[in-house]
Amino acid sequence: MRTLKTLDFKNIESIPQLIKDFIGHQIEGFEGYTFSKENFQKQIQNKKISFSDDQRIILFDELKSQLSGLKLSELQIQNLEHLKDSETFTVTTGHQLNLFTGPAFFIYKILQTVKTCLYLKEQFPDQNFVPLYWMASEDHDFVEINHFKTQNGFYEINEKSGGVVGKIKLSDTHFISEFEKEFKDHIFGTELVLMLKESYQFGKTLTDSIRILVNRLFSEYGLLIIDGDSKALKKQMSEIFEDEILNSSLLEKSKSKVNFLTEKYGKVQVNPREINLFYLSESRNRIDPFQDRFLVNNTEISFSKDEIITELKNSPEKFSPNALMRPVYQEKILPNLAYIGGNAEIMYWLELKDYFESLQISFPILIPRNSMLFIEEKVLKKIEKLNLNIDDFFGNFTQVTNSKILSDNEILKSLEEKENLLKTHFENLKIMAEKTEKSFGNMVKGEEVRQMKSFQRLKKRLLKAEKIKQSELLERLENLFTEINPAKIWQERVFNFSVFFADHGNEWLETCFKEMDVEQSKLIIVAI
Repeated sequence: MRTLKTLDFKNIESIPQLIKDFIGHQIEGFEGYTFSKENFQKQIQNKKISFSDDQRIILFDELKSQLSGLKLSELQIQNLEHLKDSETFTVTTGHQLNLFTGPAFFIYKILQTVKTCLYLKEQFPDQNFVPLYWMASEDHDFVEINHFKTQNGFYEINEKSGGVVGKIKLSDTHFISEFEKEFKDHIFGTELVLMLKESYQFGKTLTDSIRILVNRLFSEYGLLIIDGDSKALKKQMSEIFEDEILNSSLLEKSKSKVNFLTEKYGKVQVNPREINLFYLSESRNRIDPFQDRFLVNNTEISFSKDEIITELKNSPEKFSPNALMRPVYQEKILPNLAYIGGNAEIMYWLELKDYFESLQISFPILIPRNSMLFIEEKVLKKIEKLNLNIDDFFGNFTQVTNSKILSDNEILKSLEEKENLLKTHFENLKIMAEKTEKSFGNMVKGEEVRQMKSFQRLKKRLLKAEKIKQSELLERLENLFTEINPAKIWQERVFNFSVFFADHGNEWLETCFKEMDVEQSKLIIVAI
């Protein structure tokens, strides 16, 4: 395996402009929250002051309990013990409990988190840095996480859903035998099947399953795994949750940033609600204020003001943060310096900076995760044969296709020559006409526009005719595009890691880790 090329996010057309501006320090007020040694130095000092020894003990005890059923590596045990030390800090990533990790980028974001901790240890040898994976166990969108895809298969589980996905118990493990059929002849196929059988056993919850799987994959990297669905951890959020219920503080305090981002970029990733909390019963439902009561959406449950505050104090575990409140929860209970996430995640974190400040919680450094693409040698030969570059597949590929179809087309060359000549003639005519009368010049301009449109129609008809004539070339180009971008989106968002692990095993993980660039957000393209 060898890295062919890296593409900076700032140079990729499909990366949101907000992300490009953020990493390019083009958004006022966020310069101190991008990746740099200086920014990390400030974060260390801030978190050291704001995160108490009592909070460290609560975190240590809870993690020790949550991880007690796993076989931990020496590095994990060391990292867990380090959390009691005031010179220890975390770098965190989070993700849903996707079946067998879901799309491959799950792997990349965790490896980047681990490697960032190693970078920080080199820069700040007197401190310790612990990589942390936050399980989104309280999400309730089961359909979003109940499947994964390989090159030749689609695997899913069907369970009763409606509540938090982490508590769903497995009864459907048929997908494992189907998976085994696809991968039984691959070098590391048996290892993958054993991972599945160990992690996804009848009666285990999805939280149990993903915890076992992630630990198997990353224990030697020292990764710790945290489940936010915890009474001890949520108890620390009681005052913030109460303020949210009574005063809609997140909505109010984030208005300025939301308005700014909406005005500049058209919309925000997630719009704050009046109350950014769910209530957990048999299901997970929004809490909505109505007159002088608080209703749990789509249930018969409702509370008066006093009742809901009493419920919060007695049972904080029944209150679940939504996508916007979860970052606040995370940063409240962790000695965290940075969050590594996908572009969509980073975009909604940016809405929250003012709210964090109002709570006097340190806003973390935000790091858009790296992306990776693995291309087989046979695909590289096809690219070379068609005289294309890898960059071509991450811009406007329709333009690339049209250019290839019409290359060396004599009619097109003639049309473009005549078009350019006509433009020159019209420019000269317009100058002469305006000497007579300005309105006459406008008439000439109008005629120019009409005739130029005729040339564009001719080009479109020519392209359509050439596509029919060169249908074989068109098909080759389209097939090549989908080999690199399956389902017409980035490979990492479609294929499960098993596609690569099956033939390369831990060497593939080690390559991902080695090639990961923690200081810049990039697409890393590797020949496999």
